[in-house]
Amino acid sequence: MSTPPVKKATASDRLHENERKWGKALIDAGWTAMPNIILKRQKQLGLDPLDLNIILHLMSYWWKAGELPYPSKKTLAKLMSVDESTIRRRIAKLEAGGLIKRIIRPVEGDRHKPNLYDFSGLIKEVTPFAEEELREIEAAKQQKAARESRMRPKKPALTVVEK
Repeated sequence: MSTPPVKKATASDRLHENERKWGKALIDAGWTAMPNIILKRQKQLGLDPLDLNIILHLMSYWWKAGELPYPSKKTLAKLMSVDESTIRRRIAKLEAGGLIKRIIRPVEGDRHKPNLYDFSGLIKEVTPFAEEELREIEAAKQQKAARESRMRPKKPALTVVEK
């Protein structure tokens, strides 16, 4: 007997599952999608908790692929209860490490608009870790399938014996 094909979850299914986990009010108030591999490989990426917190806050302003986030350093500092200079230094460190890129938005005769933040460096750095994890997951699936095939009960060979 074969098992029925597994239905792939749609975006709507995932949203409803998140509502079941967190509650509708929390989801409706806004949520941030972040690949788990960034959390799992935080140390290898050289991210301490404050760096990760800054990245999470920046990501919370990134709603569409083609529209980079642009919260001000003052806003980030206020949300995280740290000094604005701390945010400035940490963002400079993240940029020097190639994980984010600041895009300055000058305004003629005035102060700059808040920077745009590009995550392409982070994506590039974390992608090999994700690919490694996917290979490990696939290898584990193959090992499990091989183990299950060895464990399946075999039908006994019936032999008719005439007397």
